[in-house]
Amino acid sequence: MTTLTGGEAIVSGLVAHGVDTVFGLPGAQVYGLFDAFHQAQLKVIGARHEQACGYMAFGYARSSGKPGVFSVVPGPGVLNASAALLTAFGCNEPVLCVTGQVPTQFLGKGRGHLHEMPDQLATLRTYVKWADRIEYPGNAPMTVARAFQEMTSGRRGPASVEMPWDVFTQRGDTAAAQVLEPLPAPLPDSDMIRQAASLIKASKAPMIFVGSGAIEAGDEILELAEMIDAPVVAFRSGRGIVSNAHELGLTMAAAYKLWAKTDLMIGIGTRLELPTMSRWPYQPDGLKSIRIDIDPVEMRRYPANAAIVADAKAATADLAAAVRKAGYSKAAGRRAAIREASATALAEIQRIQPQMAYLKILREVLPANAIVTDELSQFGFASWYGFPIYQPRTFITSGYQGTLGSGFPTALGAKVANPDTPVVAITGDGGFMFGVQELATAVQFNIGVVTLVFNNNAYGNVRRDQRERFDGRVVASDLVNPDFVKLAESFGVAAARVTAPDQFKAAMEKALSHGGPYLISVEVTRDSEVSPWAFIHPPKP
Repeated sequence: MTTLTGGEAIVSGLVAHGVDTVFGLPGAQVYGLFDAFHQAQLKVIGARHEQACGYMAFGYARSSGKPGVFSVVPGPGVLNASAALLTAFGCNEPVLCVTGQVPTQFLGKGRGHLHEMPDQLATLRTYVKWADRIEYPGNAPMTVARAFQEMTSGRRGPASVEMPWDVFTQRGDTAAAQVLEPLPAPLPDSDMIRQAASLIKASKAPMIFVGSGAIEAGDEILELAEMIDAPVVAFRSGRGIVSNAHELGLTMAAAYKLWAKTDLMIGIGTRLELPTMSRWPYQPDGLKSIRIDIDPVEMRRYPANAAIVADAKAATADLAAAVRKAGYSKAAGRRAAIREASATALAEIQRIQPQMAYLKILREVLPANAIVTDELSQFGFASWYGFPIYQPRTFITSGYQGTLGSGFPTALGAKVANPDTPVVAITGDGGFMFGVQELATAVQFNIGVVTLVFNNNAYGNVRRDQRERFDGRVVASDLVNPDFVKLAESFGVAAARVTAPDQFKAAMEKALSHGGPYLISVEVTRDSEVSPWAFIHPPKP
């Protein structure tokens, strides 16, 4: 036993789990915790808004595969960060929020103590995977260990622990921190594997869909795909699991060209949003399905002809072995058809201008391992299919939450986790202004993210929808923006302005060689962008 404060006991648990970086915004309730961070010599990246703390932790986790940790004050602080926790929940990322509570004697009293919520713990449990309260220093290491165990077991997700204000500085006997192994994943059911292999053997045109649950199964998925000549497609989170440089690694635009003749849909670690949730407008007649997912609930959400509840890596390896044993006759000309679909789609998406012109240059100047975060913007949407991705964890989106303003702070966290890797944030002018204050954070901690602000002086997608669907009436979607170059420079961020694609390559090369935070304001004429949605919500043939 060691006598520790509550804050020190929490930190002992974090250190035991390999945490060396925390994103945080200190306040009265968590002073004792931040002092413990300092004493343990953890790297603390401050921020100017609690939401940025959460998104930096999210970017850190998604880009590195390691849990991201952040700390904010309770009540308003937690609520400000809740969008990031909800995004981590939707994207299945292990993000830990450590927060405070009212003093012990005020718990549950409803007296209106500073930052009090009616039931913060119950609120947190509605949008994180697991949450608990620590009411005594001695309970902290095990509670932290349980949080990490829950975050990294099964379908990954965020967790939160809270501690009353006074307990952070209260001393108590505390046992050594422990690390609990993740709960064992369910083993692939051999009968279901054989059933899935039979479906594959009977198929002539299979297609594989992958999501974030398949990030660690890339080798096994590629082996299966090459064995059966199946294109592999990801919507957002699974991009790069099979490289777009491989002829079987398709964008959604290319894969849709093959959808009409697809007879078997294989989903691995994915919610299957693209083919089953109104993105694509139909399913081919007679389509069969196989699902591999560690979350058994997914099999009720969208039942499959063969449902394999297991870890993606293990189950895909078993399935590939079973297919090899059963034998598979590839359809003649299948690879040629896949190549043709990719070439046709690539030609067709060139009409999405000026987005494709900029995205093409961006891909040319960035190395294969560069990390790019998107934003809800005309350029961000186009990047989902118009920007090739070559490695997993290098294209980071806010998933189905679609959180405006998430891209820039997410990129900051990704850069902290990968200091030697180029990180670029694709943002629109509207979304960027949600977190513009974090330019100060980038300067203070020398976080060398290159931020692209595509400035059309509007919430461009909203404006288009209003004009097209409501007889041209535009409400609250036109924007009056600052001069982004001057604004960046006022923060101490190097910046440049671009008004045409032919200026962009030189600006990007200068930004990447600069090394520190850099902003490029790309001026776009309002309403000039071609809608990117024809390849995200394609028409039925």
